[in-house]
Amino acid sequence: MYQLLDFLDKGLLNLSGWQITLITLIAVQITLSGVSLYLHREQTHRGIKLHPVIGHFYRFWLWFTTGMLTKDWVAIHRKHHAYCETENDPHSPQVHGIKKVLLDGVDLYTIERKNQETLDKYGQGTPNDWLERHVYTRFHYLGIVLLAAVNVTLFGIIGLAVFAIQVAWIPFFAAGVINGLGHYSGYRNYNTDDSSRNLTRFAFFIYGEELHNNHHAFPSSCKFAHKKGEHDIGWYTIRLLHKLGLCEIKKTIPELCIDNQSQDINTETVKALVTHKYNVLQKYINDVIKPQLNQEYSHASKAMRRKMRKYSRLLSLDSRYLRRKGQLLQSQFNSSDTIQTLINYKQELQAIWNKSGQSVDDMIEALKEWCRQAEASGIQILQDFARSIQHYRLQLQPV
Repeated sequence: MYQLLDFLDKGLLNLSGWQITLITLIAVQITLSGVSLYLHREQTHRGIKLHPVIGHFYRFWLWFTTGMLTKDWVAIHRKHHAYCETENDPHSPQVHGIKKVLLDGVDLYTIERKNQETLDKYGQGTPNDWLERHVYTRFHYLGIVLLAAVNVTLFGIIGLAVFAIQVAWIPFFAAGVINGLGHYSGYRNYNTDDSSRNLTRFAFFIYGEELHNNHHAFPSSCKFAHKKGEHDIGWYTIRLLHKLGLCEIKKTIPELCIDNQSQDINTETVKALVTHKYNVLQKYINDVIKPQLNQEYSHASKAMRRKMRKYSRLLSLDSRYLRRKGQLLQSQFNSSDTIQTLINYKQELQAIWNKSGQSVDDMIEALKEWCRQAEASGIQILQDFARSIQHYRLQLQPV
């Protein structure tokens, strides 16, 4: 009896509280790295290719510590990108409310996981071998039952507290914080047509996933840190694994550059435009619309200039997120014939890269036509911008 009580008190390892705490933090970081590197960057977006040993370790570890299946997670996340901030988005705080996503994100995940149509449509290309079918999927929650048993065996009765932390960590930080706060609060590098936000420049705690706006701007890139001062621990891990021969880097963000030798719009121009559409949109706002605003309102009051700055920020925002005050502000400045013309050209440019089902040749012709009309507009700043487009090219960044 005494031996049993001693075992329940200390477990096999007989560790101190600090040692157990350290092991718990390491364990949850391994889980977060599995979600970010394996589920997100490799399986969902194909930005990297992990060594099979590393990939299967993560597949086992996530089943063991969270009960999550690769196909479920991948399908739900792909659907999130396909229908972001709409009623079909599985976990948008703009639709479900921040409280629901932050505190009950796991419920939204579970509901969508049971939608077979989602799994069939968006779960393609995920592991479907014997182990996946006959072990992980068949015994979906056996992993976390084994986790509880292992924790109690190693740490004693306190292992149940360790188990509770491990099981709650991912539902809260991944399903809650990233899906919730990552679309609700923070800063934005890119004016994407969703509400994604970067939570912090130092993306260490949730393995780089904090840089969520950067990810939505370039979903297939395996590097989430884009601006000076941003740090993505997931990218640092990827580079280390790459140097060890355990990871192939497949997709990063090629830089937008200017090739002054090019004199025509071609396939490379379209690739650059589509890849950096949010940067191009912001450049249009900064180089075309803002100078025209400053010219027309050069003698405006401080109050009017504050409105101008707010209006400029709203120009790149999707109309779905414009509140009534924003709509009134837009109607006020758009009353100018020249500003309205520039807004129309902006919308037509966006339509070129947003139109689905068109070929590259169609996009080239549409872009050439847009530039011809801009050249004929008689508006100098618009003409200058149109001439610069033909020089856009992509330049790969060194790993």
